Amino acid sequence: MVKHRPLFRHIRDHNALFSELAMARNSYAQSLGLNDYVYHKTPKFITADGRRLTIEPERSLIVQNYQSFAGVKNVLQREIPGFYIVNNSDIGFRYPTAAIANLDAPFIKRFRSEFFHRDNEDRSICRPRNLSYGIKSRGKGDNRQEYEVWVPDENVQLDPTPLFIEKYGEDLPDEVRQFASLPPVVYGWMGVKRAAFEAIYLSKKAIGDIAINIGLSVDAYNIGARPDLSFSPLVDSSIAKHNAEIEWEVMGYYAPKGEHPSHDEIWRGIDHAIEAVSAPLNNTYHNVAINIQESKTERILSCIAEQQISNQQILDWNLKPWEFLQDSSDSRRKSHDPSRAVNLLGRLNRLFYQETFRLPSLKEVHELIARS
Repeated sequence: MVKHRPLFRHIRDHNALFSELAMARNSYAQSLGLNDYVYHKTPKFITADGRRLTIEPERSLIVQNYQSFAGVKNVLQREIPGFYIVNNSDIGFRYPTAAIANLDAPFIKRFRSEFFHRDNEDRSICRPRNLSYGIKSRGKGDNRQEYEVWVPDENVQLDPTPLFIEKYGEDLPDEVRQFASLPPVVYGWMGVKRAAFEAIYLSKKAIGDIAINIGLSVDAYNIGARPDLSFSPLVDSSIAKHNAEIEWEVMGYYAPKGEHPSHDEIWRGIDHAIEAVSAPLNNTYHNVAINIQESKTERILSCIAEQQISNQQILDWNLKPWEFLQDSSDSRRKSHDPSRAVNLLGRLNRLFYQETFRLPSLKEVHELIARS
């Protein structure tokens, strides 16, 4: 593996970050001989009845402890012919994510706040930034629908439905549009530390001249024991569950300049690439893998349900995602001392820094997955 400094950033501008990642990806594609190729984002999926949907082609594998993924980059490069990790594509960020739909909801709804850092930057507090609002199909089934928008800071408390319509238009099914407009109530929280990188997959025999761009990430995460992140006597902690996950998702593809592969050719290549990554990971980690058919957002919901917290309690709390952009809330008081406001960021930081379940640093995760 080529030794390089991972691309860590301490910025609030996602466009700048992903532009730099795109330059790294295109430069690496040329080094693989894809000089006369053009990059395309993952296309809309056309259903049998002609609808064009925004589809998320991804898989994941969950384990108990992030240490299980030591050296996973080398596993991928060794076990998958035609799999090439893009130099300088590594990024590290942490984010709190909120589940804001209940277990009975037809889709999954979430708010997520990503925060990037410089390499070796010491952080003692997580300050949410870059708030995104997303809706996904439930579960971890094949090719789930996914819709996501970034919410401007000044409009963080407004209904984000118009942003969905503006971005996705005809791809937003009526049932998703209706679900998007429901008022957000926080059902639970998760804190995540993520080491992410990209790869290019080539296989002329299986998928012809198409080269598939795959985004991969290794996440270590903690789930709050209660929706307001307070102490739970059931688990004797404010953290109820901690696991780790590796995800792989098709981000786009390269095709020769001037050529336009058909819808079926592109999606055959996408599905083949997803399975090409799945096979060696399943073989390597089958002894430590946890069989979970839930998305991470759904894991928050089931975890909260296990804490015997009722829907009525959650509705009574009436927590809103944007509250966790605030240092404290005068509308919420400490249970043992009502004269003191609740420090919301302090509670959120327990998901990252609570001593018993401390999440690893971004640098530690990157070094772990790159081990020989």
